[in-house]
Amino acid sequence: MLKLTMPLDLTGKLLIAMPGMGDPRFDHSVVYMCAHTDEGAMGLIINKPVNDVTVTDLMKQLEVGVEDGLANTDMQVCFGGPVEQGRGFVLHSPDYLSRIQTLEVDENFSMTSTMDVLEDLATGQGPKQALLMLGYSGWGEGQLESEITRNGWLTCAASPKLVFDVPDADKWEAALNSIGVDPISLSAVAGHA
Repeated sequence: MLKLTMPLDLTGKLLIAMPGMGDPRFDHSVVYMCAHTDEGAMGLIINKPVNDVTVTDLMKQLEVGVEDGLANTDMQVCFGGPVEQGRGFVLHSPDYLSRIQTLEVDENFSMTSTMDVLEDLATGQGPKQALLMLGYSGWGEGQLESEITRNGWLTCAASPKLVFDVPDADKWEAALNSIGVDPISLSAVAGHA
């Protein structure tokens, strides 16, 4: 009898890096998955701040005028991943649509990588909740699935509270707790019984 299996689709989910995964760039990372198809996957690390860089700093560098007193421009910029680190990505609430292009991931999250989202943030017309990342995390065909089967990642549901409200330093543990895993119980060494 032929058994058909559905392809794994982690779009809109969180990846939680397991201890000992072997790539220091992803140590204790939580990655929001923007897209996952049989051709590959794309995600944004949501808990690795870039030291001493704010959205305001980035906007000044890009010569985007910033309105005085806008609180959301003081948010931290995160390292989104090792691919295209000079390119910005904004993961945000679905209340905002770019005039150019926004990827509507699901009912809770959208992603925009065009300059107009920064301009709209600067004038107070941007999304209510947002994280800005430099770079992204990408996987080729079958690569992410292979890393998951080698115990490199756990997965969990993505909630706006976990993504936008939990402090960066606490997101990894909060993501594990959301699936009932105590971080202390995790080992960097796999064993076989």
